[in-house]
Amino acid sequence: MTKFQGNTKDGTEPLPAPPPLARERIPVQKSSVCSRSYFMVVMVFFHVYILNVIALLLYVHYNNASNAVGSDLDFTSRTNNHKIAEQLNTEPPSDTRFTRNVYLPRIEGIRVGHVQKVSLAPGKMHEMRTLSLKPLLFEIPDFLSEEECAVVVRLAQLKGLTESQVMVPEGQEELSQQLNLSPEEIFHLLDLNQDGQLQPQEILTHSRVRDGIWLTPENLREIYDGLKVDQDNNGVLSMEEFGQLNSDSFQRYLLQHGVKKSHLVRNSKHTWLYQGQGAHQVLRELRNRVTRLTRLPPSLVELSEPLQVVHYEQGGHYHAHHDSGPVYSDTVCTHTRVAANTSSPFQTSCRYITVLFYLNSVEEGGETTFPVADNRTFEEVSLIQNNVDLLDTRKHCDKGNLRVKPTKGTAVLWYNYLSDGKGWVGEQDEYSLHGGCIVTRGTKWIANNWINVDPDYQRQARYQQLVLQQQESQERQPDMNADEHTGNHQEL
Repeated sequence: MTKFQGNTKDGTEPLPAPPPLARERIPVQKSSVCSRSYFMVVMVFFHVYILNVIALLLYVHYNNASNAVGSDLDFTSRTNNHKIAEQLNTEPPSDTRFTRNVYLPRIEGIRVGHVQKVSLAPGKMHEMRTLSLKPLLFEIPDFLSEEECAVVVRLAQLKGLTESQVMVPEGQEELSQQLNLSPEEIFHLLDLNQDGQLQPQEILTHSRVRDGIWLTPENLREIYDGLKVDQDNNGVLSMEEFGQLNSDSFQRYLLQHGVKKSHLVRNSKHTWLYQGQGAHQVLRELRNRVTRLTRLPPSLVELSEPLQVVHYEQGGHYHAHHDSGPVYSDTVCTHTRVAANTSSPFQTSCRYITVLFYLNSVEEGGETTFPVADNRTFEEVSLIQNNVDLLDTRKHCDKGNLRVKPTKGTAVLWYNYLSDGKGWVGEQDEYSLHGGCIVTRGTKWIANNWINVDPDYQRQARYQQLVLQQQESQERQPDMNADEHTGNHQEL
């Protein structure tokens, strides 16, 4: 029925509303843009384009890296590291600047007591516990098996151990004479707090570093009295009193009165074991394990020092010290001195990381002490005060902040340098001060694996370039290599 809308004004009926027009459906042809075949073609071209870009980037990367030194190339040292400096070409190194393309990873300590899992051998996980954050120090139990510990000790005994420290011969030329330093200049160098007087701890530090003799405040008082140098008897030396001493006065006095092993900075025997190609399988495996632990480029680990094995008999000790020294503008690292552009009388051991292995469990004593671990501040003059010498591991080892008990097979790792914030070696970490407590019963066997890295990146890169050139030269002389490998086996 048609619906009406009422009457109009003139009374006529309105026309019915027209029916709605039928909506015409416009046929739309289905586009082929999103068809499956078109999509497949686009994706194929896209993947081809991406692959070409990746290939180009890889080509540029490897083309540049082939000439760069310091990459992760695992070039293995085929010579004893003690002989590298003699075998390398000692011509003045070029001024080539190397692009920094290696960054040294550092293990995160998180917090003291934190335990993290590390994979150091196929099918086996080790636990690594953080012992301190200053220095960054870790303990890894069961790093070595009992059999591996026994092999290392036996190899060291076969090689033969020598005294770790002997007295400096009397009359040896002094570095101060080489540098032509006056007594006044030496006095001001020793006067750490610049108060115009030499305190006992300032004299003790100098004598321990120079002569390798561990003087105590009591020894110092005896020497002062014997040499009649402290005229006002106040326990400190003025400039006038110091000027009366010769550079070797202390040494000559001690030689005349006799020096015992307990008076030395360290009382032990040691030897070095080669770990390069041709070395014993256990020694090679230890180096590989250290590489996985530190996550450093294999080239850096391979070019580091050989394994040092140390034996402490009952009564043996090593007073607190740093494994590495600070590197200044006029100082060169011992391992890269052949790559230095300038000659310098100052050399230091640049040991970025120390990995210490305990090869036996000591019956009593023999702990490794870190006297200032996690201290708020570090001041050298505060190490000796109130009749307590934190550096003295024979008398005051129990006064240190942290001690690690020697347990067979355990490894301890710490960093001797801070990071420079750019992925390389920074300043020396003074908190890495450590020493070996006196062995009160039994004996102690340890081994040190040091990773040498020069804080000067350019010098480290030049050194690795020289070593690589030497190795390439050796590879072109197979007969000489065969003779050299024979010598390496003979040297263990």
